[in-house]
Formats: sequence, structure tokens, C-alpha cells
Amino acid sequence: MLRLLIPVVHHDGALEAARHAAFLFAERCVSEVELVEVLEPLDQGRTAAFHSHAARLQHRLVTLDALTQTCAILDDAGVPYHWIRLFGPVAETIAARAAEKQSDVVLVDASHLGFLSRWWILARLWRLTRAPVTMLH
Repeated sequence: MLRLLIPVVHHDGALEAARHAAFLFAERCVSEVELVEVLEPLDQGRTAAFHSHAARLQHRLVTLDALTQTCAILDDAGVPYHWIRLFGPVAETIAARAAEKQSDVVLVDASHLGFLSRWWILARLWRLTRAPVTMLH
């Protein structure tokens, strides 16, 4: 039975990864799923100067809505999961969490990411983690 780690790195959530996890759970291949919402800290550093408080609040609400939709898919399928919100660089944070929880597979939903973002995250994860990385388009 696999332990999946699904990072939520885009404001559209990880819907495809959640659907794939639900399918694997129905096939009795998955024992648990961990959703990791990875956020870069917008309230700190130079980025705070370029984003208004309203824009940061809107970003949080959109991200929370995407996470809610992702959780709803897993709830409907009866998949046992838990989620955590972490702040930091995307690839490094995902790799550290995968090592900490001893995840068997990192399942990344890249359907909403651009070409360069997709390959940048994939290349960084391959170098930083021992777990296999599966990217869904």
C-alpha cells in the first residue's frame, strides 16, 4: 500500500492528483494521502512591497477554495488523508516533507502550471527527493 504526498502548489489546487489518488484508493493501492499546501511567504520580504493587502487576502481565499475542492474529491471517494500548510521554497519544502513522512510517491498536479514551471519543479524534485515523482498533466 502506497503513501502518497500531493503538493498543492497552484491556486487551482491539485484536482487531477486527487482524482488519481481516489482511483488508486478504489483499486486498493493507496493507504494514506497527505496534502501539502506549499505557500511562499508573501507577507515577508520584498514581495510584500509589490502586493497590496487585498491582493494577498484574495490569494489566500482562492488557494483555500482550491484546497477545499481537492479535499472534497478525496472525501467523496473515502480516501483517508490529512493536510498541512507549509511555507517555503516549493521544491525544497516538498522534498523535506516527503523525506519526513517517508512518502512512497510524490504526485504533482501540473495541469495548471506553465511549461517552464512544470519542468523546473520536476527537475528540482528529482534531485532533492528519493521518492518517485509522478507529474500529471
